[in-house]
Amino acid sequence: MKISNVMVSLDLGAAAADRVQLAAGIAERFEAMLTGVAARQVPALIAVNDVREAERIYEIEDRHANEQLAEARALFEREADQGARTSWRAALAEPTAYLIEQARAADLVIVGRHGPADGDPGLMGVSAGALLMEVGRPVIVVPPGIERLSAKRVVVAWKDTREARRAVHDALPFLTRAEDVHVVVVGPGAHQEGSEDVAAYLSSHCVSVTTHLLPNPAVGAAEEILRFAQREQADLVVMGAYGHTRLREWIFGGATRDILQTMSLCCMMSH
Repeated sequence: MKISNVMVSLDLGAAAADRVQLAAGIAERFEAMLTGVAARQVPALIAVNDVREAERIYEIEDRHANEQLAEARALFEREADQGARTSWRAALAEPTAYLIEQARAADLVIVGRHGPADGDPGLMGVSAGALLMEVGRPVIVVPPGIERLSAKRVVVAWKDTREARRAVHDALPFLTRAEDVHVVVVGPGAHQEGSEDVAAYLSSHCVSVTTHLLPNPAVGAAEEILRFAQREQADLVVMGAYGHTRLREWIFGGATRDILQTMSLCCMMSH
């Protein structure tokens, strides 16, 4: 798969500038177009007795929304100045739905992690979980404070699911350029997940790969993957997203939910 268009989500949160720099670096590496995307929904007319007052409030909100979109564009153009070709898309719309729609033109989508401790991205923030369920493209979720992704050492969190197979295929442009790729299987059934086939598949694409079976983790799957990645000095984790239903993960817990909220490394996910 060739990456020819990298799409990055813009908001006005504290992490937005770093995210654009990271996306620009990826676009430059693959000689791809970098597309910035932002959306801001204008609140619906509120119920007041005076129609003119309602219209006045709406006009204020509309002007404020357009000012924020202009501010996001200025941020994008400033931080993306790394030699990559750029384009810009913006609308007065719900941010996650708009990004899902625009992603039809992208090979890769980059969004911010918005965990409980990550600060408020404001009304332009995109829900990574909702995006993953609908976008139909690989998504890199970026924690705050990361402005560069070398992807020289990569961990593939493997489980024999449709989502994980899709993720490995989608990540090939990164995996074929990596110096070391580690396929990691966590859990009691680690020996039955077919990791040897995954390693053979990657080797056939000239990927330098090793496999690691961790059948008795001392902690949860997401934390075990993070610990492994840190030991190997990796900066990218590749995995399938929502092998269970999203509702079940949010109610009972799961690796996707934990990673979306707490993972301190960039994570490339496919669903």
